[in-house]
Formats: sequence, C-alpha cells, structure tokens
Amino acid sequence: MKKIGMIAMTASLFAMSAMAEKWSGTISDAKCGMAHADASEKSMKCVQGCVKGGQAPVFVVDGKVLKISDDSKAKVMDHLGHKVEIDGKLEGDVVTVKSVKMPKA
Repeated sequence: MKKIGMIAMTASLFAMSAMAEKWSGTISDAKCGMAHADASEKSMKCVQGCVKGGQAPVFVVDGKVLKISDDSKAKVMDHLGHKVEIDGKLEGDVVTVKSVKMPKA
C-alpha cells in the first residue's frame, strides 16, 4: 500500500513540474544578456542589431538569462528589447514559449 502512495506522489510532483509557468522579464540577446533588462530605447536598438547580426534572443528574468528554445524564437522576434510576459515551460535554462505578450500598463 505504501508503494502505491509513493508512486502516486512521485507522479503528482512530476506532473506539477511539467506544467506551464508565467514570467515577466525582458527579451535581450545572448551577447549582451542582462545589460538590456531595462528595455530602454537604446537597449531595444542594441538587441535588435545583435539578433539581426546573428546573436540568439534570450529571456532575462529574476536576474537570470534564460535561453529560448529553437522552436520558440520566432514567437519573440516582435518583442526584441521589450519587457514581456511569457507563458511557457522551463527545462533547465531553456524556456519553451507558449505565448508572449506585452504587459498591460
């Protein structure tokens, strides 16, 4: 009986970790990372230039720079340098983006 309870608890914890999460942060680039977390006009231009030059977009949140999964990069391209809200899944240091939007003022 105890084994069944432990299996159910383990499965429940695994399911919780696989659920989508929401974060507020800034889309930056792999070269500059946290330097553009302020989302200023100057930062936006730099991020756009760096990504156009081949740097990968990244998500800066809670003082961390997270990679954006390859299949999610197209979803953030209209938000380079902006503060955004992302709904997605985090695995290690890689975010898979389900949706991205500008925060409401």
